[in-house]
Amino acid sequence: MKPAKIDTTNYRDHLSNVTQAGKRIWIYPRIVAGQFYKLRTYFSWLLLGLLLGLPWVEVDGHPIFLFNVLERRFIFFGVTFFPQDFHLVAIGLLTFIVFIILFTVIFGRVWCGWACPQTIFMEMLFRKIEILIEGDHNAQRRLDAQAWTTEKIWKKSLKHFIFVVLSFVIANVFLAYLIGKKALLAVIFDNPLNHIVGLFSIIIFTAVFYFVFARFRELVCIVVCPYGRLQGVMLDKKSIVVAYDFIRGEIRGKHQTPTEKEVALAKNEPVHGSCIDCKICVQVCPTGIDIRNGTQLECIGCTACIDACDEVMDKISEPRGLIRYASIEGIEQKKKLKFSGRIASYSLVLVALLGILGFLLITRNMVETTILRVSGLTYQENKDGTVSNLYNAQVLNKSYEKMPIQFHLKGNSGQIKMIGKSLMVQSGEVAETSFFIILPTKSLKESSVKLEIEVISEGKVIDVVKTKFLGPIQD
Repeated sequence: MKPAKIDTTNYRDHLSNVTQAGKRIWIYPRIVAGQFYKLRTYFSWLLLGLLLGLPWVEVDGHPIFLFNVLERRFIFFGVTFFPQDFHLVAIGLLTFIVFIILFTVIFGRVWCGWACPQTIFMEMLFRKIEILIEGDHNAQRRLDAQAWTTEKIWKKSLKHFIFVVLSFVIANVFLAYLIGKKALLAVIFDNPLNHIVGLFSIIIFTAVFYFVFARFRELVCIVVCPYGRLQGVMLDKKSIVVAYDFIRGEIRGKHQTPTEKEVALAKNEPVHGSCIDCKICVQVCPTGIDIRNGTQLECIGCTACIDACDEVMDKISEPRGLIRYASIEGIEQKKKLKFSGRIASYSLVLVALLGILGFLLITRNMVETTILRVSGLTYQENKDGTVSNLYNAQVLNKSYEKMPIQFHLKGNSGQIKMIGKSLMVQSGEVAETSFFIILPTKSLKESSVKLEIEVISEGKVIDVVKTKFLGPIQD
């Protein structure tokens, strides 16, 4: 069933905020403080607190989250990952991607409207400041259209000054996630000449964030973000999205009372639906679309149109929910969400990946040890009837505590003789050492013998490494 008056011919052929000549249409969204807007506001306070506060929170002197690409060191929920843990990161990312697909298949773009940092900062911070200084959507439109009077100059100057300050704060927080709190504070309070790269990073990030929130705005969601363009692949008619109930809403027109509808039926005239074509749902949309045309790339699921429509329905004594969270199938056939085969298959894959990831994390070794025979040497025959091989060892400490390390030959009559001092590996660092493995010549049955070396710290075996030992062939 295709509802009347819905633009099915050209609304998908162009972006909602661009004219046919290619000129951008600046969007002045109307703010309606409805039920969902209030919930999103409270939720945004929580998310902003977490996003801005997490880089400064430490557990035992270490951050909870860190994404240090330059040093190839990443911390997730207090657990440090190194390049040697790439397989864990890969499986974790794959699990996250499958979760995003499954979540999107079921709930559409709920993430975009409720939790995406771009939406949170734009709609719940920068937009509110803009309204506070310049007024509502009509006042902003008038201000932009008028000449550069004293009022316009001071309002625009104040707004953009606050935008720059906020962008600077966000840039510092973003950098704290990349280099850590301590390194960021050093960049800020130390001599700038000692931290040229860090200083320029702050300046560049500040400029980028200012441009995004002052000028680029909804184009981030429409043009840059790939997630919106994946909706055509991931969404289906069973997905829960912000949707217009065209069966109830059409035919659009002036509101009719029950008596007027009966008269229209008696005269064989069109009976209007619940939609009075007030276009407030379009006015409140931050990307400028008409939700009545159906699911579109530009829709971020922010629920502004739901609040606006519910307010109008209250005024004309019609039931709420003309625009609501619903699936297209649910609207057409009045069906509730069912656990379809597609959802079940994604769920099984997600559960399997979570199981694999959980197992690998639980069994993850906090020490990564590499032991290799020194290249260019075979073996040394000693006067006491023994044979020795020289080895180099590297030990990576993934824990937050320093570790004293010893090596022990497992299940063999030989011994390990260290070269130099005893090995102490600091947290997050790699230590190197060398040692000889010495075996009795008579114990060698082959020219190449497989050995197992136990890595011991404070009396506990924390790793076992396999290697080969070369010796003379016995007659």
